[in-house]
Amino acid sequence: MASSYNAKEEDGQLSGAAGSGGVGAGKSKKPDNTAFKQQRLPAWQPILTAGTVLPAFFVIGLIFIPIGIGLFVTSNNIKEFEIDYTGIDPASECYNCSQTLTWNSTKPCICKVPFTLEQSFESDVFMYYGLSNFYQNHRRYVKSRDDSQLNGDTSSLTSPSKECEPYRTSDNKPIAPCGAIANSLFNDTLTLYYINPNGTESLVPLIKKGIAWWTDKNVKFRNPGGSNFNLTAVFQGNSKPVNWRKPVYELDTDPENNGFINEDFIVWMRTAALPTFRKLYRLIEKKNNMIPTLQRGNYTLEITYNYPVRRFDGRKRMILSTISWMGGKNPFLGIAYITVGSVCFFLGVVLLIIHQKYGNRNNSAEIPN
Repeated sequence: MASSYNAKEEDGQLSGAAGSGGVGAGKSKKPDNTAFKQQRLPAWQPILTAGTVLPAFFVIGLIFIPIGIGLFVTSNNIKEFEIDYTGIDPASECYNCSQTLTWNSTKPCICKVPFTLEQSFESDVFMYYGLSNFYQNHRRYVKSRDDSQLNGDTSSLTSPSKECEPYRTSDNKPIAPCGAIANSLFNDTLTLYYINPNGTESLVPLIKKGIAWWTDKNVKFRNPGGSNFNLTAVFQGNSKPVNWRKPVYELDTDPENNGFINEDFIVWMRTAALPTFRKLYRLIEKKNNMIPTLQRGNYTLEITYNYPVRRFDGRKRMILSTISWMGGKNPFLGIAYITVGSVCFFLGVVLLIIHQKYGNRNNSAEIPN
């Protein structure tokens, strides 16, 4: 229902009454007599009846259930393979590496993990590395970076942000890139080999460019002076992060993927929201429509084990996955749609039965005198 008032007449009466009080009358704290301040604006409120509520429940159920089934089937059609190479089990190939490696280790530890793909991967394959029990969402960790420095500001090279403490300086030199996020950069090297039927190994080509967001690569991260400058000279007065084995200008031999614009570094700098996460490591592109990207069969994952996780009880894994129009494998969205649609449809049936059984009785009930 909507109500209407003649606010002008009331305002006029109030003004006249106030005017008769003379100059010496004090100002009233009463709100102005307007439709807005006196809450007399027209309002509309829906009246919920069986004729409006029941169709809404059924429509939501009939729409959500097919959408959920489609999302769930699409997610299940995505092929994914995951292998843990932490080396916790003494029988694991990487056990010795996991027990002896520290941040101060100078000699790399290499281990090989064999595995078998039971089915072929037909389309482009995305290789991820995954970490568990690593809290990138900690407040001090997230703030421990200097975005101006990462954007190529030369003044931030000599005077990094105080947010980077305690990874702001090293050996009386400013660190580049500074902060806890950069200092903990994931630096395992993963190499994939296919085992041919005759027992020989074939290297699977991995693409390391194109794994970072376009905005990160071209807007947020820039080398000081541009990518064409001599990075060795640019970072001459800086020290490498404490846990790094080489400086930032030696991350890659490709000048388009070196320094602050190195895509492995950019991907790591985008922090994860949960303690168990995965980050894109490499791409495996489909070369021939007649041949699967990854054939079913035996493979070997060679790991240059550089990243220690034993101190914080972490786990490391490698994931191979295809994608669809909805992204990677994630059945939750489909299950959520199916659940909501089913609940709405069930409630609609229950309310319809209640309405048919008791609705006519309430309408025909007579009010006693």
